[in-house]
Amino acid sequence: MKHETIETNAGLLIALTLVVISIGGLVEIVPLFYIDDTVEEVEGVRPYTPLELRGRDLYVREGCYTCHSQMIRPFRDEMLRYGHYSLAAESMYDHPFQWGSKRTGPDLARVGGKYSNDWHVRHLIDPRAVVPESIMPGYPWLARRDLRYDDIERRMRALRIAGVPYSLTEEEFAANVERFGEETARQLDIARARENLEAQARRGNYDGDPSRITEMDAMVAYLQMLGTLVDFTRYDEGYFVEFR
Repeated sequence: MKHETIETNAGLLIALTLVVISIGGLVEIVPLFYIDDTVEEVEGVRPYTPLELRGRDLYVREGCYTCHSQMIRPFRDEMLRYGHYSLAAESMYDHPFQWGSKRTGPDLARVGGKYSNDWHVRHLIDPRAVVPESIMPGYPWLARRDLRYDDIERRMRALRIAGVPYSLTEEEFAANVERFGEETARQLDIARARENLEAQARRGNYDGDPSRITEMDAMVAYLQMLGTLVDFTRYDEGYFVEFR
């Protein structure tokens, strides 16, 4: 009888439905405010260096995420094609993340180190020069344009506000040394941002032209680090057992 009263009274049914949804939402959301970190940290994961950060900005600017995902799902066919499934921690410093929802091209979560710098440069300039069946457009202007990085400090400061541990103070730098090691901590120091960007570009010579720093340098630097931070050999054994 009570059910009939509720079901035949549209206003009461809507009110009670909202109450139930609200309670369910609170049960799921409120505990998160009392958890220090909802994403388990994984050894090796670090924020982007200044050069990689600019490369990621270019990746977003050119809309690469519309055709390439960066999320390998925990299915056997995905693992066989792309490698170990993606971990939440790998995207903990992404604002926004680049998981994507469509694969016109392959997933890029593990593309780092898979090809040489020269291959990436040729592929970005003329995709069909290295992959004849590719339908990807070329991005030759990346090799022609000098990289703008006069605002790199401001970009890092903005991400610091969002929670990325770039350092501004000696205390933050010391914390990063303890967390990531001194070499990485120096790369995350905002005061050294331009110096670090230029040094990595010269050292990596990603576009094959050491006389200048181009957008191609930054883009290739970003692509070459994707999926390289975590030692997945520590996870693979259990993963293969699961799918046998």
